[in-house]
Amino acid sequence: MSYTELKRQVYEANMELQRRNLVIYTFGNVSQVDRQKGVVAIKPSGVSYDLLKVEDIVIVDMENAIVEGSMRPSSDTKTHTHLYRKFDNIGGVTHTHSTYATAWAQAKKSIPCFGTTHADYVHGEISCTRELTDAQINGDYEEETGAQIVDSYAHKDPMAAPMVIVAGHAPFTWGKDANQSVYHAALLEEIARMAYLTRTLDHSAQPLNQAILDKHYLRKHGKDAYYGQNK
Repeated sequence: MSYTELKRQVYEANMELQRRNLVIYTFGNVSQVDRQKGVVAIKPSGVSYDLLKVEDIVIVDMENAIVEGSMRPSSDTKTHTHLYRKFDNIGGVTHTHSTYATAWAQAKKSIPCFGTTHADYVHGEISCTRELTDAQINGDYEEETGAQIVDSYAHKDPMAAPMVIVAGHAPFTWGKDANQSVYHAALLEEIARMAYLTRTLDHSAQPLNQAILDKHYLRKHGKDAYYGQNK
């Protein structure tokens, strides 16, 4: 069975992280699932973006066993596969340690929706997960990180908020494929930067009014959306 095209798409998505200045050295990874074949393609662990090649991309099954590849997959693989198993509609996952989004994670704070730029892409705040317990950290840490993310979406549509801040760690984003998950990682970093600057200018800044938040999100993503061109 050939995984050549899947590997190429995941390689290109990983390199886009570098082009967008969202990673340095080995600080991130992108994956994409092929649900028909039951496999995930993901960046190998600890390989610098400057050295990464298409053939380095590792193929694993949904239970994290290597199907194809000579390198170990990303140490975050279990988090990625957990998200694919629990969020049926996603096709790609990105993890970075981009500066502003990670600063919110280290502060263990959700990102409020302060303005319409945020509201155009996320329907409400960007959640920060709860902290892991010591037992979870000392157990199957990467799997528990995935469970930690899923728990924060118990009452939220993952496609209406395709980005999350993992407390004390860094952001994860997702989308219909690897490319869109990277797109959301870039959006998250810019939203996080603007939110930080807003709070710096006004420590008591309040979230956007709900009516305008709904208007901006639904005009792009609602059933009667009218933003952009008809396809």
